[in-house]
This record gives sequence, structure tokens and C-alpha cells, in this order.
Amino acid sequence: MKVDILASGSGGNCIALGSSEATILVDVGIAKTKIEKRLLEVGIRPDSIKAIFITHAHCDHVKGLPLANKYKIPVYAAEGEWKSIKGVDFGLQRPIKAGSDVTLDDWYIESFKTHHDAFSPLGYAIYDDEGNKCSVCLDTGHVDQNMLSAMEFSNIYIIEANHEPNMVEVSDYPPATKARILSHIGHLSNEQTAEALSKLVMGVGEQIYLTHLSHKNNMPALAEMTVKRALTKKALRADTHYKIEVV
Repeated sequence: MKVDILASGSGGNCIALGSSEATILVDVGIAKTKIEKRLLEVGIRPDSIKAIFITHAHCDHVKGLPLANKYKIPVYAAEGEWKSIKGVDFGLQRPIKAGSDVTLDDWYIESFKTHHDAFSPLGYAIYDDEGNKCSVCLDTGHVDQNMLSAMEFSNIYIIEANHEPNMVEVSDYPPATKARILSHIGHLSNEQTAEALSKLVMGVGEQIYLTHLSHKNNMPALAEMTVKRALTKKALRADTHYKIEVV
């Protein structure tokens, strides 16, 4: 399974996953032209994309949806999120429910419910026909047991490590914005991400991508250190038992 994270953060999110037969995108939160350019930079033709899977309809996850109309790409998103998604040709709309699955070429995609201030936010557990599993968990205020069950036994974890709570508290954000970020339907802190990964990572060579870091309220080294510290308590060492990359 080939992973290319084309964009990550509050400015936009877009992930390309490639198998032997097809490439799919999870979220398209940057401009269509930027997605096309970044796909070509990693050797993927935009007209070869088989499907787009949306986690939720906030702008930093759907801004590039004109890509779907241009290349006639089906777009999968939770039924509730279609209330906010505009401009996708009706014939390309694929409403799904949390817990549903999609089979597409040599991909099998399971959706699971996440916790964010959107109508019906989703995460995805994505399998290829070679037995690889990639779990994508972006905007969510907490990780519950159902999410852990959906993500367990993955080879690849793409998960947000959005903020450090103390940095949010002293930031210049309005109080309402701070409360939103820190809420149970906001974003994962470094510690929450580390706790989730400590329950998931078995130390069999998993690849971890920490994504969606806040530019103002986090630091890549801090996010990475927090996860490594949690996994060290399980006697797991980076580059020996797992690999980690901050995007």
C-alpha cells in the first residue's frame, strides 16, 4: 500500500492511498489545482483516481471537490455530511452510513463514527488485497472503544495529533474557539493521540503518521515525543518496533 499525504493541517488535508490496481483519496481539502499538481509530483495521474472518501464536510477537507466533477470521480461521504457538501454532480454522490463498507477494485473500505462538530463525521479502515490495513482518523475530540476496535491490527495509522492543551489555553484564540478545540467533539491532543496509539500499536513494524497538527498550538517534536514516550512504556522503540513520521 502506497501512502502519499498531499496536505495536512488546518490549511487543508488530502491523503492518496495506492494499491496495485487503483488509487483513492481520503479528503480533498486544498484547491483542485494543488491536488492535481501534488498528485503528479508523486507519480499519480489525477484522471486515475477511483474514488474520494470524505471524513466530514469542513472546508479544510472538501475544498478540492471540484476535482470530482472534472474527472468523474465518485465521492463517498456520510449521509449527514451531504447537507454541507455542495457542487458535486448528483451522479457522483455516494452517501454512506457509519459502519458501512465499500468494495472498490482491490480495496475494501470500512467506515466508523468519529466525534467532531460536523453532522456525521467518519474515519476509515482501508484494506488492500495484499492484507494491508490503513486506519485514517482525522478530526475527532476523543477516541472511543468502537473506534479502537475499528482501527486495531492496522499496518498503518494516519491519525491527528492536533494540539497541546496548554498552548491552546494561552493562545490568542477567542474563548469559544479554545473551548471547541478542547471539547469532546473538537480535536485530539498529543496525549489523547498517544493514549490511543498505545492501545493500538503492537510493535510489529507499524507505520504511524501524525497529522493535522495545529501551526499555532503544537510543535512536531512535541507531538512525536509524546507518542514515543507512551509507546516506550510498552517497551516499544521507534525504528525497531514501529516507525513514526510527523506530517
